Amino acid sequence: QRCKVEMERLNSLEETINREQLLFGINQGGTYDDLRIQHMKDISELDMDGYAVGGLAVGEPTEVMYHILDILTEHMPVNKPRYLMGVGTPSNIIEAVARGIDMFDCVMPSRNARHATVFTWDGITHMNNSCYTLDDKPLDEHCDCPTCRNFSRSYIRHLFKCGEQLAGRLAVQHNLYFYNTLLEKIRENLDSGTFEEFRREYSERLAQKA
Repeated sequence: QRCKVEMERLNSLEETINREQLLFGINQGGTYDDLRIQHMKDISELDMDGYAVGGLAVGEPTEVMYHILDILTEHMPVNKPRYLMGVGTPSNIIEAVARGIDMFDCVMPSRNARHATVFTWDGITHMNNSCYTLDDKPLDEHCDCPTCRNFSRSYIRHLFKCGEQLAGRLAVQHNLYFYNTLLEKIRENLDSGTFEEFRREYSERLAQKA
């Protein structure tokens, strides 16, 4: 409530920079159903620009996170953006979209890439594994990012083993491209009414070890 009042005050000042930024209400309550629901009801009455779900993906089982999203859906305003904070894996994103979430943020694609973990359309790949020592295929045979078009798994593994900074840069480039493509495909399938088919094909598949 105080944030909303202060935002209105700032927007009324001529010298304010970045006027009319969006202010989201952030739902909290741990893994307690009653606290989550009551808090969502309370912040919904504030008529914020959007609504976020915070305090998840911090160590609780994935099924618990999905359960919290399930119970919150009917209490979240339908005409406002819904933002799940700090999530997550490709499979998490697909499952959250199925539960009505619109927006995400996460360090996972870049942070994991710097530690040789790559997301592909066949699952999760760890480039330090010895099986890629002589593998001349791209990181993901179904990807057309600059990394996959120009470099092999064996070369990128070699860079990681040598401690070359380029290894992380190439892996980050691929992961960010993959995440962007994933969201594009989600939007396309939502628009065409085929999202459930997409979910059945890829939700578990993207969580497996490739």
